[in-house]
Amino acid sequence: MESVDQKARVIHFGPFVADPDLRSLCRGARRIPVQEQPFQVLLQLLERPGELVTRHELHQRLWAANSFVDFDHGLNIAINKLREALGDSVENPRFIQTVPRRGYRFIAPVGQRTAVPAANTPVAARLETPQRTEPTTAVAASERPDQSRQRRTLWRIALAGTSLAALAAFFAAGVRDTPPDSAYGASISRLAVLPLQNLSGDREQEYFAVGMTDELITSLAKLQTLKVVSRSSTIRYEGTARSLPDIARELNVDGIIEGTVLYSGNRVRITVQLIRAATDQHLWAETYDGNVQDVITLQDSIARAVAIQVRAKLAPAQQAYSRGSNLVVPAAYEDYLRGRYFFNDRWSKQSDAAAAHYFEQAIAKDPTYAPAYAGLANYYTFKGFDQRTDRSDAMKAKGLAARALELDDGLAEAHIAMANALYRLDWNWAEAGKEFSRGLALNPDDPESVACFAVYLAVNGQFAAAISNMQHAIQLDPLSATLNTRLGLVLHWSGQNEQAVDQLRKSIALDPLLATAHFTLAMAYERLGSYDSAVAEYLESDRISGVDPTLIAGFQRSYSNSGIDGFRRAKLESERQRAAGEANYFLMAKLAADLGETDTAFRWLEMTYQQRDLRLANIKVAASLRSLHHDPRFAALVRRIGIP
Repeated sequence: MESVDQKARVIHFGPFVADPDLRSLCRGARRIPVQEQPFQVLLQLLERPGELVTRHELHQRLWAANSFVDFDHGLNIAINKLREALGDSVENPRFIQTVPRRGYRFIAPVGQRTAVPAANTPVAARLETPQRTEPTTAVAASERPDQSRQRRTLWRIALAGTSLAALAAFFAAGVRDTPPDSAYGASISRLAVLPLQNLSGDREQEYFAVGMTDELITSLAKLQTLKVVSRSSTIRYEGTARSLPDIARELNVDGIIEGTVLYSGNRVRITVQLIRAATDQHLWAETYDGNVQDVITLQDSIARAVAIQVRAKLAPAQQAYSRGSNLVVPAAYEDYLRGRYFFNDRWSKQSDAAAAHYFEQAIAKDPTYAPAYAGLANYYTFKGFDQRTDRSDAMKAKGLAARALELDDGLAEAHIAMANALYRLDWNWAEAGKEFSRGLALNPDDPESVACFAVYLAVNGQFAAAISNMQHAIQLDPLSATLNTRLGLVLHWSGQNEQAVDQLRKSIALDPLLATAHFTLAMAYERLGSYDSAVAEYLESDRISGVDPTLIAGFQRSYSNSGIDGFRRAKLESERQRAAGEANYFLMAKLAADLGETDTAFRWLEMTYQQRDLRLANIKVAASLRSLHHDPRFAALVRRIGIP
């Protein structure tokens, strides 16, 4: 794996990034193949943007004095290959202008970032300010080369002396010398971050690029007036040949960020570009080098730089809050990113176990790293829905969330983890509401947080607010099958089963192998009396979940022989035969209620209560239990759970 050379500089022009260290030319996240000789010619031209670089100079610098190669022919071929790589033309040049019989001039604006200082330089100095592309296309004929170089040098010195925070405040107050419709003040309100490309060439490092994409999205989502699409919607465009305008239309965004990550040792280099999606117009590009220990500062620097370009202000909650330390233990941060990588794929049992392992490893390596505690808390909260999970394991969620908040009270995901634990595990509804409010104030546009809050509202019976919040979460992550399924569930809970069916069909179109989508669709069909469709979806959910095919065949026979009640009795008997610690008593209560076995249903609900099953929070909205609402025992149980 290649190392990140601390003396390297990365040069930006238009949609392209030239990296002399890696000998690479990239357009966004896509590497453009260029042979060595044309690439060296490009570097020579980029060294002196706007100036004439003569053929004689190129001959002296790039062709050996004793070379027998026809120089003129070789240079012409190199320039032609370079133009082909850049999509440029001789007649209407955007990058390389030919000066007949003399040489070439690079006419596009160029921005570059130079040497990374020594490791003992303060963090703020190490992470240099992104440098705005010069607003000129060529040096005026009357301007001497030395004047041009002096002007550029002064411009860069001035920018290097200005911190990102000051620039953010400057733009918040309003920029007087940049027209509102200019490229630098582009009006962008919805943004998608495409998966950052892993340049290491090592598939084992893929988790780091994924993690950095997630972290960048999280940082940008805190920007006021800017809506950022979640990674689960953008991940399907990884490595795609689709055009950016097409992607933007599908995601309903007007801005796109794409870029690359190179990670080696404790050094990381992130290159990002901001693009106006509809026109594929590149507005800004920059490269950041830093130490993994300073990765939080690195992410914040990128977020602020993008904020400048889109004229967004930091959200008030983010302005008021600053982490006590931006330093993280690199090994702990690596394990945290690995944990996040597997947690995002938590529907796989293998990934589920791996997520917990890496979060625990991160905590072991840095016991003060709050995000790892929050990640593990979320893991245990969701794990609590698995009937085979020991109750004591599920109860760990609250303690882990509390530890995360003790270490970092400004961590939004820790507040959301605590909120989920409070109402699901402790049935402490009032305090859960406060934690949701605090977490969403810190990060109002995180789709998972908004969706968790929507479910909390729904189980309280606040369906209009729940649906509105869930729709907002889907706007932030439109291609997430999980979020679309949760909207279908809330519609089902609210009694809007026809709308739920339509919504859940969309979810299954996004991910046909999402078992919860099929199960929720089955419940909606069942309430509509479409029993053939309901049973078909229940059985499909079982197949995807890995239920024994013999059992599935038995359920199918029961339905064929005795209708929906026969199917329900077969399901209930299957649950009864499970080991005591694995039976889903809440499901058994719903099946008994649908069969009209009221006393049996309350017996299973009492078992659910004794186990403090996370599902019992859904008691008021579960459609199968509505036949029990008139019974005083139901109202008494709701009071014991404490649902408002």
